[in-house]
Amino acid sequence: MEQSGQDSWRQGRKWVAFALAFTLILGKALGQIKYSISEEIKEGTAVGNIAKDLGIDPTILKARGFRIVSGSTEPLFQVNQNDGILYVNRNIDREEICQRTSVCLINLKSVLENPLEIHYVAVEVLDVNDHAPSFPENNKRLEISESTLPGTRFQLHAALDPDGGVNSVQQYKLSQNNNFRLEVKDRGKDGKVPILQLQSPLDREASSRHTLLLTALDGGKPPKSGTMEILIDVLDVNDNAPVFTKDAYSVEINENSPTGTIVIRVNATDLDEGLNGEVSYSFGNVNSKVRELFDVDPATGEITVNGQLDYEVDDSYEIDIQASDSGAVPFRTDKSVTVNIKDINDNAPVIDVTSLSNKISEDSRPGTTVALLSITDLDSGVNGKVISFVKGDVPFTLTPSIQDNMYAVVTKSQLDRENKSIYDLTVIAKDAGEPALTSEKTFRVVVSDVNDNSPEFSMRRYNFYVTENNLPGASVCSLIAYDRDEGDNALISYYILRDGSEDSKVTSFLNINSDNGDISALKSFDFETLKTFQFHVVASDSGTPSLSSNVTVNVFILDQNDNAPVILYPVSSNGSAEGVEEIPRNVNAGHLVTKVRAYDADIGYNGWLLFSLQEVTDHSLFGLDRYTGQIRTLRSFTETDEAQHKLLILVKDNGNVSLSATATVIVKLVEPKEAFAASDVKSSSKADEDNNVTFYLMITLASVSALFLISIIVLIAMQCSKSTDYTSKYLQETNYDGTLCHSIQYRSGDKRYMLVGPRMSIGSTIVPGSNANTLVMPDRRRTSIEVRL
Repeated sequence: MEQSGQDSWRQGRKWVAFALAFTLILGKALGQIKYSISEEIKEGTAVGNIAKDLGIDPTILKARGFRIVSGSTEPLFQVNQNDGILYVNRNIDREEICQRTSVCLINLKSVLENPLEIHYVAVEVLDVNDHAPSFPENNKRLEISESTLPGTRFQLHAALDPDGGVNSVQQYKLSQNNNFRLEVKDRGKDGKVPILQLQSPLDREASSRHTLLLTALDGGKPPKSGTMEILIDVLDVNDNAPVFTKDAYSVEINENSPTGTIVIRVNATDLDEGLNGEVSYSFGNVNSKVRELFDVDPATGEITVNGQLDYEVDDSYEIDIQASDSGAVPFRTDKSVTVNIKDINDNAPVIDVTSLSNKISEDSRPGTTVALLSITDLDSGVNGKVISFVKGDVPFTLTPSIQDNMYAVVTKSQLDRENKSIYDLTVIAKDAGEPALTSEKTFRVVVSDVNDNSPEFSMRRYNFYVTENNLPGASVCSLIAYDRDEGDNALISYYILRDGSEDSKVTSFLNINSDNGDISALKSFDFETLKTFQFHVVASDSGTPSLSSNVTVNVFILDQNDNAPVILYPVSSNGSAEGVEEIPRNVNAGHLVTKVRAYDADIGYNGWLLFSLQEVTDHSLFGLDRYTGQIRTLRSFTETDEAQHKLLILVKDNGNVSLSATATVIVKLVEPKEAFAASDVKSSSKADEDNNVTFYLMITLASVSALFLISIIVLIAMQCSKSTDYTSKYLQETNYDGTLCHSIQYRSGDKRYMLVGPRMSIGSTIVPGSNANTLVMPDRRRTSIEVRL
């Protein structure tokens, strides 16, 4: 490159020298000196020898003040007064000195004084290609609408080159492109002007900007150039409709999604720009329901939930979305968005009772239908699959029907109204969703009664204790029966079962209230005549057919103190209770004088007799055993004791209202011999008396024995007819020691009770609250139970 530059410089200097010589010859011919120099030569460079060329003696130049006349500015040229050579005084720039001229001449005046001579010298500054073409701006921006027609011209600024002539701008070149070409218009002195012409249509969407490079070349050798970058912005025309990025939009969203939930975001692009490419979104041709449920963001294209989505109402929606640009005449594009609603388990099963029998007979067979139910779940799939059952341990179950979602509540076992009459049935329906939802439905079923239960007495056997001498017509006992049925089936009537037995004669004096089971006696009972009897009571309901049951009733007559003691000995011939006893005077203390014998038809305390001395002539002589009635001497008799003593004996029972009788015993003291004689006489008479007493005793004992045997037989029969946990017997006390008495033994729990007469057993105790006529006896039989008075 440097070698090439040096060669160019040498050629330039040769050319300048040739031009200078030619100019001098031509100047002389015209009478004016003319020099030619190249611009930008160094200071001090000789232009020409003026003195020589004008024919002036160089030796006089200084003397005559040879000089170049110049203005106020620093002169471009100076002349040497010694040799007359014109040289360059400062840098010469042709473009600065000679603007916009094709020939650059500098006219100089040279002056000689004494005499004054003026010579004109012209110096032509020859152009050197020292400037490259340049454009007014490095970048040129053009805005061309894409709708501009081909052939349209766009004038560009011409490049400037200070050089002149051939060194000025000679041509323009445009970089390779498909849309533009360059035309150059020559405007003479204004130079050549480049014109950009549209050759083919522009498409902003294909290329929104074109960058061209315009080059200006001068005529120098080598030529110099200048460039300008042309930036062409293709202005948009709304010639493109929005285009969605997807061919089809489909999305799935859960039902019940909250308001504001983003369903999907659609996106459409417009190849235009600015308002023409600004896309907004809106609903297209959609119904009002879609507008209520969804909303679309005009700027982003986001479709959001605006209402309550319910899969059970609609499981999918077709939403027409319209994308529109903002051009003056907007383009619109429609796209359908499919929104599928995903079912979630948000609906609990619904239980509807379509048919219900409020009452069902307790004798209904298993499988009898009570109710028909419709069980539905609006959810789908697993969420809509329902499992149903009847809650609790009840004799009902749920069976599916032939029709879908229909179920029957049927009995699964035999019903018993008496066990349970009302069922509050709860049907539970549970779906298979996650989490599972459950519904309940409760309804009442009443079990109606049938007469399937006989009346039942409150006890298996009734034992009643009735005091003798009861008031005729008054209630003596009452019993009650229950029927587990209801209504007429539980309406009970009572009657006494009468047959030809011995007890039926007694029951003829009994009356029972058929409504309440109250039993009354039509006559009074006498314990001494009747001690116990048995009968049967029948309880019958009013059902159809009627059912009945019976119960055995045992009635025990309780004794009252209604019999006074009867003196059996002593008894006089006239029937009075008076007797005479003769004893030897020489008897010792403790001698049995006699024994007062008495009898009381009552039993227990009422028949328990106590003896006491009411009157006695000498208390120190005789003593009376209060329990046995034995009269014994307390001491031996003395001579001073009277020969006859009168004893008044009081015999009384232990009833609440005590009854009594008296007997008189006259004791005569005799000498031993008289006593033996008298004893012989009295033995015969006494034998008669003893025979009478024995007869009475035999009758009494036979009666008591008969009653005892009857009681034993009755109690054995009762024992056989009832459970082993009950025993009641009368035990006749037969130990009779001079005084007749009665005792009845009975049991209660682990204790044995006895209604006693005059003599008490060893180890017995009186029961509190028994009016002092009941003893508790040691019990050796563990199987007996209580018979209460």
